[in-house]
Amino acid sequence: MNAIESLQWRYAVKKFDTNKSLSTTQIETLKEAFNLTATSYGLQPLKLLVIKNKDIQKELVSHSWNQPQVLEASHVLIICIPKEYSTNEVEKYFNLVQKIRATPDAVIDPFKKFLTTEIEKKTQEELLTWNKNQAYLALGNLLTVCALEKIDACPMEGFIPEKYDEVLQLDQHNLTSVLVLPVGFRAEDDYMKDLKKVRKNIEDVVIDIS
Repeated sequence: MNAIESLQWRYAVKKFDTNKSLSTTQIETLKEAFNLTATSYGLQPLKLLVIKNKDIQKELVSHSWNQPQVLEASHVLIICIPKEYSTNEVEKYFNLVQKIRATPDAVIDPFKKFLTTEIEKKTQEELLTWNKNQAYLALGNLLTVCALEKIDACPMEGFIPEKYDEVLQLDQHNLTSVLVLPVGFRAEDDYMKDLKKVRKNIEDVVIDIS
């Protein structure tokens, strides 16, 4: 399949095949895809939890408005962001730039100063919103890679982040959950499996300016 055919094949799975599980290679592909997601200034203010534990998955169902996909899925991916964000992350980023690219201080310092100032003038609430936007970029990237790799998924906003954070003890890591993505393989009797995709016409969503 080409990319468009793969995206046509994709849908938000309502029922996973509990007898099928993603391979280690497939999970590693999703981890790499997450790590390669574009983020503002390349700062990557995100963490990905990869859960393959039926006891935990079962406990999370009640905090996911009882959506059974959380338990049925092979794995549950949870995109998280820092509860508190600081300029220390800028320092870490530019240390990594120098390590990988050996970029001179004279080149780095102006941009480093700019980013530090930008973060310092934002409130924690503003930083939380900014970082949540990065989480959606990661989700979109993961959904596309899932489609290309023929991995089924069901993106979820319908969960209670505070309860997820409690179950997964995310406070210990200065994290809060933002988005949930159960992944696996569609069940043959999923009623959504063979339904036609509903989308607007291209001319209704795209404006060409020549």
